[in-house]
Amino acid sequence: MFPQRRMWYFSDSYVLGLTVTAGIGGFLFGYDTGAISGALLHIKYEFEVVNQSFILQETIISIALVGAIIGAASGGWISGGYGRKIATLIADVVFTGGAIIAAAAPDPYIIILGRLLVGVDVGVASVTAPLCIAETFPSEVRGGLMSTNVLMITGGQFLSYLVNLALTEVPGTWRWMLGVSGVPAIIQFVLMLFMPEFPRWLFMKRDKDRAISVLSATSEEDSQKKKRVKFLEFLKSKEIRVGIQCMNGNAAG
Repeated sequence: MFPQRRMWYFSDSYVLGLTVTAGIGGFLFGYDTGAISGALLHIKYEFEVVNQSFILQETIISIALVGAIIGAASGGWISGGYGRKIATLIADVVFTGGAIIAAAAPDPYIIILGRLLVGVDVGVASVTAPLCIAETFPSEVRGGLMSTNVLMITGGQFLSYLVNLALTEVPGTWRWMLGVSGVPAIIQFVLMLFMPEFPRWLFMKRDKDRAISVLSATSEEDSQKKKRVKFLEFLKSKEIRVGIQCMNGNAAG
């Protein structure tokens, strides 16, 4: 029974669309870590102070990790208070802003500021992307779908190397390398506008009808048979039971 169900989930356009949209956060992480390795070579040529200071070079690279720590620490609070969708949208805006600031930087210290903002998004995405996938799909396919987040990270790294290679001879090389990283964030922002809020957060906010509507869209029976989903039928689902227990626990607290 499960193998057939797994095949259905991996062939459904809505399921894959939602998974890939959430997984773009992992792509941003992978792309940023790869892009800076090529960009730094050209940054050193433009700013002599960077070329002469290993501390500045290391700071430009590692400051994104400082931002990631901040983003990861605050990502749970933002996604819990305002929803996974809002958290992702905010992170995309921050990432795009950071990419633009870094690409247009007149000096290395502004590059550091831009990369700090980029790192904040990476940290938030590291929290929200797995949550978005794990809270929406049944347990028997959850592992496979969550692996797309890891695939997107490595895919982002690989693509960044290709982009770096393509931009090597372009004027303003490192600016393009850092600026292009904002494009996937813009794409995710636009796609996320059309995505529903994720079901567990809706249950936590006592919006049962919307939560069930989201889960019904990822239900094999609902998609194949086109039947109206009934509340009592969904109570049999482990994901719904967990959501209700979470809601009741919050109410008791």
